[in-house]
Amino acid sequence: MATPADLLDAVLRRSPAAPCLTQYDDADGSRVELSGTTLANWVAKTANLLQEEFDVTTGSTVAVALPVHWQTAAVLLGAWSCGAAVLDTAVEDDGRLDDADVVLADRERLAPLEDQDLPALLGLSLHPLGAGMTGYTGAARDFAVEVRGQGDVFVPWQRPDPAAPGLLVGGLELTLGGLVDAAQELAGRLGVAAGDRVLVGERTAAEAGPVAWLLAPLAAGASVVLVRSADPARLAARAATERVTATLGVEVAQIRELGRP
Repeated sequence: MATPADLLDAVLRRSPAAPCLTQYDDADGSRVELSGTTLANWVAKTANLLQEEFDVTTGSTVAVALPVHWQTAAVLLGAWSCGAAVLDTAVEDDGRLDDADVVLADRERLAPLEDQDLPALLGLSLHPLGAGMTGYTGAARDFAVEVRGQGDVFVPWQRPDPAAPGLLVGGLELTLGGLVDAAQELAGRLGVAAGDRVLVGERTAAEAGPVAWLLAPLAAGASVVLVRSADPARLAARAATERVTATLGVEVAQIRELGRP
């Protein structure tokens, strides 16, 4: 039975140099494109950081208080590569963080966490190019600084167990294998096809969760164009430039919307 790490391995076997995850942010005008190889490199470094520095492995819990972002994709896949469960949470859910082995949060959400008795806290700047938290003087360790020196190849201490917990969100719990099953089922239900280039709106991605915006496209053999702080006036031109073939949570004329007839 497959786990999320196997979905990324399939990308590397199929088309390692092709775009896998492209992110636009209309708030700062940035564009970042990750091939399968580049995404896998970030995932390996993240997984090595979690395993070597925080002993994350099967049975561990990694709390993720991050918005939809390409770095969030690396964090999620890195945790799952270790065999850990991801607690997908908001900072407001303070009580749920007590059982986490490590908490990762974006810089804007660090303040309410810094005074808590957490085992480990990592902060992400969410800079488009993965730079560190310039000028930050709080208690959290800087993810960008910590991850930079990690190895480019990851070997888990234990092979991820498909039956182990993989995602904890609200009252829902999915196993690692269940995440793959859910992604494959959702991809089929939405109509995601191999080779699709899927334009995903930030709001829909945040509401639907990582199975929809990250794992379902990977499971189908599709790639993602993630748009943050979208300017509606730019979507049509952007879809043409990126050769988008389908959209999720975004309407663009003459392009099919996933989940719609």
